[in-house]
Amino acid sequence: MDLNLNAEERAFRDEFRAWLEANVPRDWPEWRERPLEESFDYLRTWQRKLYEGGWAAVSWPREYGGRSATLMQQAIFWEEMARLEAPPMANALGLGLIGPTIIAFGTEAQKKRFVPKILSAEEIWCQGFSEPNAGSDLASLQTEASLDGNYYVVNGQKVWTSYGWIGDWCELVVRTDPNVPKHKGLTVLLMDMKSPGVEVRPLRQMTGESEFNELFFRDVRVPVENVLGQVNDGWNVAISTLMHERGSYGARLHLLFKRNINRLIELSRTFQHNGQPAAQNPLVRQKLAQCYAEIEIMRLNQLRAFSRITATGIPGPEGSIQKLFWSELNQRVQQIAQELLGPYGQLAKGDPLAVDNGIWSYGYLRTRGNTIEAGTSEVQRNIIGHFVLGLPRSY
Repeated sequence: MDLNLNAEERAFRDEFRAWLEANVPRDWPEWRERPLEESFDYLRTWQRKLYEGGWAAVSWPREYGGRSATLMQQAIFWEEMARLEAPPMANALGLGLIGPTIIAFGTEAQKKRFVPKILSAEEIWCQGFSEPNAGSDLASLQTEASLDGNYYVVNGQKVWTSYGWIGDWCELVVRTDPNVPKHKGLTVLLMDMKSPGVEVRPLRQMTGESEFNELFFRDVRVPVENVLGQVNDGWNVAISTLMHERGSYGARLHLLFKRNINRLIELSRTFQHNGQPAAQNPLVRQKLAQCYAEIEIMRLNQLRAFSRITATGIPGPEGSIQKLFWSELNQRVQQIAQELLGPYGQLAKGDPLAVDNGIWSYGYLRTRGNTIEAGTSEVQRNIIGHFVLGLPRSY
């Protein structure tokens, strides 16, 4: 991949930069630290503006409302979003994971029905994947769907469902054939979250928010035309969604991490350790430099993942390298923040002495989930060992 911008890429950057400068809401800093429950309508309005400007999903094909952007253009998009500190989009899972899966596996009727409303944030999506006894081993899931005429009747439970509290629709993985090997009997359904029999319960996290939810299904009826892909081929559909999640998410996170490490370097010049600026402490300097270098490695790894997609058309298992790397790197960055800030790093939002309005306290607690969500570090290492390094499977 040539990392120098060509004329087309520069034109793309300049057009988007000009649009952002004219449209990024000036009051976003006032909303940024509010709980997601309070700011969600604000983010939905922002995505609608991006949609109307033709920027909501630049990577999607033009015929589905995107710009057919190249991978370099996608990297430019996220870099410009971060440079101007634009708000995130409300329908994150729909745009980044589920929409591309529907485009890849959906019928024309499904694409026509769902894709436009994902783009506009009119309908918010969540994923019904993990279960209490099927998180790391997703293929062991037990939520069942039995065929009854023109409907599948769903019974079971899901857990760790992001956006479940606000979701209008769910990409739901269910077991439709219990008599075949566990990977072979799964099907993906597109389920209306407002269907009778769906119950959503919040899961309170140590950050104080309920970002994740439990879902319970009791005789939920899903029309057969809402099967995504083929019946009993849901494993391949679900893996496609996970590859999008692991392969592309790092492009956005790299820019966030870069801002965080730059801020810590700035703070190290003013925070005192033993009567002198922390930046004069060789150990602090070494740790900050190590994280700074690793964030650059993260950027290069992301470009390698982009190169893979360019060559094959789909994300590959190399995405697991990136997911493993960023999740553990973020924990190291937040650990250094706590060491640098000392007791001030533990102060939460609202405390007059909290640094940066308590973002470091929140960030440290939130990173504990990074090595669990989107596939645990143990699962990622197994994938890397088998599919990237060619090692025997771990049983």
